[in-house]
Amino acid sequence: MKVTINKKQAELALLLGMAISVFCAGFCGFAADYRDITDTVFRLHILANSDSEADQSLKLKVRDAVLEKSAYLFENNASAEESARAAEEHLDEIRQTAEQVIAENGADYSVKCEVTEMYFDNRVYGTVTMPAGEYTALRITIGEAQGKNWWCVMFPPLCLPAVTNIDEALEECGDVFTAEEIDMLKNPENYECKLYIVELFNKLKDHICA
Repeated sequence: MKVTINKKQAELALLLGMAISVFCAGFCGFAADYRDITDTVFRLHILANSDSEADQSLKLKVRDAVLEKSAYLFENNASAEESARAAEEHLDEIRQTAEQVIAENGADYSVKCEVTEMYFDNRVYGTVTMPAGEYTALRITIGEAQGKNWWCVMFPPLCLPAVTNIDEALEECGDVFTAEEIDMLKNPENYECKLYIVELFNKLKDHICA
């Protein structure tokens, strides 16, 4: 069967093709910025033994001790890769720091420390929203690791309470994030649709590759 396309249909198809091309070009640029964020950030992830008040409090004490320890371990690092490497080189020290805090608080939970690639959902952190994706992270699990987690960004150094003002700390990251990336982190509502598409694509990719 022969299909006849009139002039208006041809013009509409051409306009649609141009619109898709423009969208794809803009989206590809956004996707590159998104990947830059996930590739240039090193995160900290701590899982509490349980959701009991005591275990959640203990998790935060471990957090404070690890952040204090990491202040000098990571102080000369210029990239997420260097931070991850430093963490790997000092995993025993970090674990011992956590174990000491746990023992001082009358518990005997085991501690596991590792540098790993892990998926994070969109997470709001102060005035910053880190987009969903695969990140390199220092992961610390306490005991049964069945409690709520706590996370932050170790590189660039945005961890609270290690920094007093996350907005000021973010502005000082101009050598790590571009102006567009900082805007994406601080104003995610302007990128909601694109972030959703990227997140959907990543989940689909993980499903296909599983």
